[in-house]
Amino acid sequence: MAAKRKRATTISVPALILDNLGFLAFVGVLALIYIGNAHYAEYNVRRIQELESDIKEKRWLYMSLQSENMYNGLRSEIVDQVRPNGLRLHRGKPKKIYAPVAK
Repeated sequence: MAAKRKRATTISVPALILDNLGFLAFVGVLALIYIGNAHYAEYNVRRIQELESDIKEKRWLYMSLQSENMYNGLRSEIVDQVRPNGLRLHRGKPKKIYAPVAK
């Protein structure tokens, strides 16, 4: 048997593109999704960093207010704050006040 000769086929580029148009469209859509996802991830990272700085600032404010509240709640501080109003600390036993019970 005689060996068959393979024919050299020339495929033009436009015909190749047209034959694979669906696949190229699919790859294009995937590329757009990939780019959009990258932008969305960067946006989320920036937003997280902003929120972290806000949390640090709010935590600092909370801690300073809590410290100030604890200091102002001390018995000695309360006595100093109410002394100008004429109030003083009572050192004796508390007095009981009896009120008649209405029937």
